Amino acid sequence: MNKEVENLFNDQLNQWKLVGSNYEALSNVLIKEFDINGHTYRVQFNPARIHSSTAKVDQESLLERKCFLCAKNRPVEQKGLPFGTQYQILVNPYPIFNKHFTIPTLQHINQHILGRLGYMLNLCELMNEYVVFYNGPRCGASAPDHHHFQAGNKGFLPIQEEWSEEEGELIVGNTTDGLWFLNDTLRTMFVIEATHKEKALELFNILYQTLSTTPEEPMMNILAWRDKHKWIIVIFPRQKHRPSCYSATGEANLLVSPGSVDMGGVIITPLEKDFDKITAKHIADILKEVSLPHERCVELITQIKK
Repeated sequence: MNKEVENLFNDQLNQWKLVGSNYEALSNVLIKEFDINGHTYRVQFNPARIHSSTAKVDQESLLERKCFLCAKNRPVEQKGLPFGTQYQILVNPYPIFNKHFTIPTLQHINQHILGRLGYMLNLCELMNEYVVFYNGPRCGASAPDHHHFQAGNKGFLPIQEEWSEEEGELIVGNTTDGLWFLNDTLRTMFVIEATHKEKALELFNILYQTLSTTPEEPMMNILAWRDKHKWIIVIFPRQKHRPSCYSATGEANLLVSPGSVDMGGVIITPLEKDFDKITAKHIADILKEVSLPHERCVELITQIKK
């Protein structure tokens, strides 16, 4: 599958002018780096992401626009690669990663993860050179009305290297197939480390059901990848879609709308004034504000352990 994915990427790069120019522009994006409490956070100035960062995701706006993930509404230049019978792999024309894909369902169904994590893990296996990620419908998905995953090349997100250095609490399972809690003071996160897919799904369902307090999907971002013979699944539980600085006026305004990539350590700023202005304190405040508080996570852990 990796070879087929590479062929798709190269074909789109050569045959679709928008893709070619946007990926070429990535080599010129501005990046700055912060060390916050021993963790790396990179800020990327990426003007092409303005549409995603400012996406209106209320029901009225979604009904008024055409879904850009539905085949009938896509540009004629956009070609896809089948993934099973329900998904299609597409090159993302507005990239964050050097190689960035979107994997939507063929059917127009709402963004949800329950019952679909297995597909995500299969993607990790088939696209083992990539990190696969999921933005919840209220946590960064610019198309919450159309179910999709995304994938980007490994080695881009700091969390991939840093998660294993955290002190973790084993909640359930063991060191072979276990659900852990990690807290690096800015982001609360749960990590599933599993050699058996069925066990990974079981552990995820335990966490999902504990997080679920309303009929709506619990707010979360998910990163997943294959590491040798195991899956690593990082779940960031959320309490808020966008930080207060997003809608603030004047100097307090920062157009940062965190999704999985931001939670994984790369903060996307589509406006240059925000890239210039953002500091380590801004990043810390944003991540703390949108993450589920440590105290609430402790309550969840207690529930799971009962």
